[in-house]
Amino acid sequence: MFHVIAGGAGFIGINLVSRLIKENNRKHIYVIDNFSNSSKELFNDYINGHNVKLIECNIDNIEELDKIFENLYSPNEKIKLWHLAANSDIATGTSDQNIDFRDTFLTTFNLLETCKKFNIKSFFFASSSAIYGDHHSNIIKENTGPLMPKSNYGAMKLASEALCFSCYENFLDTLRIFRFPNVVGMPATHGVINDFFIKLNKNKNVLEVLGDGNQEKSYLHVTDLVDAMFFLSEITLHKGDNPIFNLGPNNDSVKVKWIAEEVVKYHQKKVKILYGEEKYGWIGDIPKFYYDTSKVTKYGWTPNLNSKESIKKAISEIGSTYKKSF
Repeated sequence: MFHVIAGGAGFIGINLVSRLIKENNRKHIYVIDNFSNSSKELFNDYINGHNVKLIECNIDNIEELDKIFENLYSPNEKIKLWHLAANSDIATGTSDQNIDFRDTFLTTFNLLETCKKFNIKSFFFASSSAIYGDHHSNIIKENTGPLMPKSNYGAMKLASEALCFSCYENFLDTLRIFRFPNVVGMPATHGVINDFFIKLNKNKNVLEVLGDGNQEKSYLHVTDLVDAMFFLSEITLHKGDNPIFNLGPNNDSVKVKWIAEEVVKYHQKKVKILYGEEKYGWIGDIPKFYYDTSKVTKYGWTPNLNSKESIKKAISEIGSTYKKSF
């Protein structure tokens, strides 16, 4: 048995690969990525020296995928396929719908076609809280509806989930759908904390915040996220249960205003924080959401860190990479 991680050279992918190395040190791990959200140098910094094969590929190109899996496929070898490939810039995807169709949905379609063609039975899909849309102050469970995404990214993730379920009914034996909250940690390539440090690196006196700062969401440290993903990949579902899981601290959230203040505190300089007037940061942003994660808790998993602890740890990790330029 070996693992294939599509989109495995990105922020979450690197952390997942590191965890799989730790748990499967004698098993092969293959990473497929086109490096649109990462780089070979970054990947090698974290993974160098381990039994991981890195394969450059455009996952939206089915012909490229076919060639890769023709070389990997063996009738006597089971494959676990992890799908993390997607557009990570939600705002850009909203302005150009082709981006998320190609990077978020077509990658899912092609990987599921690959599963069918090469008899891959286990598929683990990185979905998102963006599929829910705006449920205001209501606590969101896995069966919350209606599902009305505000972003094209969320729409393509939801379409991907639907396709996953049809394939689960047809030919997959194992399916897990992980609905991520906001994820923080290293190596950060985007996200609110990284954006704040980038801005302070350019202007040490003023921090401009997208939105009014009252956006309130759950945050999960990436180490907890990959721990949950690995845990759920190994368990057997209860009879009659579906494979969808909200991941995050249970009904726990923090405001962007608090994050900005914590970043400034770490920055240790006198900084004026300027907030916008809108309730959201960009078109497609959800100002507030509150996750119910009692389902994954009932299976036996809980995070080590709550939202505030996750943010503080990520600020220390990300801030240390910018410290010399302050």
